[in-house]
Amino acid sequence: MTVVAPILEKALDGERVTDDEALTLLESRDLVAIGRAANEVRNRNADPTRITFIVDRNLNYTNICYTDCEFCAFYRRPGDTREGYLLPKPVIFKKIEETLALGGTGLLMQGGHHPDLDIDYYEDLFRAIKARYKIHLHALSPPEVQHIARRSKLTLWQTISRLRDAGLDSIPGGGGEILVDRVRDEIAPKKTKTDEWLAVMRHAHRLGMSTTATMMYGHVETVAERVEHMRRIRELQDETGGFRAFISWTFQNDGNRLAGKVAREDMPTSFDYLLTQAVSRIYLDNVPHIQSSWVTQGMKIGQVALGFGADDMGSVMIEENVVSAAGTTHRTSTDELVHLIKALGKTPVQRDTLYREVKVWA
Repeated sequence: MTVVAPILEKALDGERVTDDEALTLLESRDLVAIGRAANEVRNRNADPTRITFIVDRNLNYTNICYTDCEFCAFYRRPGDTREGYLLPKPVIFKKIEETLALGGTGLLMQGGHHPDLDIDYYEDLFRAIKARYKIHLHALSPPEVQHIARRSKLTLWQTISRLRDAGLDSIPGGGGEILVDRVRDEIAPKKTKTDEWLAVMRHAHRLGMSTTATMMYGHVETVAERVEHMRRIRELQDETGGFRAFISWTFQNDGNRLAGKVAREDMPTSFDYLLTQAVSRIYLDNVPHIQSSWVTQGMKIGQVALGFGADDMGSVMIEENVVSAAGTTHRTSTDELVHLIKALGKTPVQRDTLYREVKVWA
């Protein structure tokens, strides 16, 4: 019997895997057995005959940001008049109209920490969008929410309440990176700390908003710190039940300062990605959905990941600017996702942001 077998048996019996056991799985490199168990857990959590995806747009309304994150190739510093931007309303409206015309149901809107934007800007923009369009606003990562609160001299509760009332429907899990302050102090010292990120999500959940959780790994963190990240997610989910999905992806090392600290040979491989995703499905026993990250891994590994614990292909992503700024530019379409899912013998299902069925390809 291998070292992982008793842990996998425990998980398949419905018992919770400990941090040490999750670390053992990640360090074992026993991808086939762990992937098989993760797929079984996935089939118990979601319909085994279906794979879901969403048609939405990742709209980055500004790239102006003062946090200087080591891993980000997208942002421009305040005062950059050559490459810095803040999209005007007519451009945002046109992008929403294009999204709706393509059958999209949601807008994933995130941007930099713009020093001039307080809550009045976001309330005005969200109300203008909602007055014109029937679209789900999945917007503002926890660091953005914290920035808005500080800039507006409001509490997190006041900030999220006002944004919700103005039209914010849910909050994405961006800015999570690794929820360990040792890591955060190295890769993003000016950005939201672990407890602050979790506090935004806790307030959102208590206000009745669902959110997602993410993990960006493969840089300066240890494998044990990946487990610690997942533990913080699992603990908050035990408390609030507000996370609907978990998405992990690997650090993209092009065009950013952190690339110089991560040797090419130390970059996570497709093997590492599939193993980490499979362990996340087993460990995060209270999170309903696991998304495959084809955006960073490419379509083939994104498809393979559906046999390693993922039940969802994520977004068609009509537009994407952040990952592509770091040199990774995978693209797809509804037709391609439907083809890839059918090739696995599964039924493709377009969902909305809250995982409600929109269209089924029989």
